[in-house]
Amino acid sequence: MDQQLEQHVTGEPGAGAPVPARALELLRRADAELLAAQFSSEPWEQLSHAHLAALRAGAAVVAARGTPSGRRAPRTVWSMLGVVAPELGSWSTYFAEAASLRSAVDAGRFELVGPERAEEAVCAAEDFVDAVRDLVHGGVDAVAGRTLRMRVPQAS
Repeated sequence: MDQQLEQHVTGEPGAGAPVPARALELLRRADAELLAAQFSSEPWEQLSHAHLAALRAGAAVVAARGTPSGRRAPRTVWSMLGVVAPELGSWSTYFAEAASLRSAVDAGRFELVGPERAEEAVCAAEDFVDAVRDLVHGGVDAVAGRTLRMRVPQAS
């Protein structure tokens, strides 16, 4: 079996530690949300699915690296991500700031999301899920080189 295919199937990078099954499941769910975002016809649906994809990807990192503990431990995925994967800090900030828009959409405020904002959310989520997959499978070095090339969109 080809090494890349083996890594995808088993979740194990060539020489690294195995990836927890929960992290792999969350990455699969993130991929499913991205697919739903790409095939949604309404901008608000695209944004909602994109944000959920990013949320699941962030949770995959937390599942792979461990949940912060203690009395003052962060409670949201975005806050936990800032603790367990500071190299993804700009992404966690972006999606944390977008959470209020997704909440408004969930409450029925569909008019708040236009096609441009939806496209930005989908593109950002795709890039973030890719960065998370690199991090989970390849470690910090894989993401460090990648994040320098990625443009993290400004929250709007």
